[in-house]
Amino acid sequence: MATDYDSPRKTDDDSAEDSLAELRDRRADASSGRTDVDETDLAESLELPGADLSDEELSVRVIPPQADEFTCSRCFLVHHRSQRAAGRDDQQICRECAA
Repeated sequence: MATDYDSPRKTDDDSAEDSLAELRDRRADASSGRTDVDETDLAESLELPGADLSDEELSVRVIPPQADEFTCSRCFLVHHRSQRAAGRDDQQICRECAA
């Protein structure tokens, strides 16, 4: 809630003027455990243009790691052996993860 610092502050006399019924209503609103629930599922009702991929087939050619490549044990990416961190014989770690 935004605060207007230029407005005059309430004094004790002003707070006494608040009606008891108004204070009870505020307390009931603040202490209600009810949560607002959106009845419509937004994810299902939202339709993006060109998003229908039901007829598409994924075809990717997977190439196994070559003899001069290694898989980093931290980021699990395949790197060329020139990217291997020096002094790490027990674990194969790339330079980016070692930094």
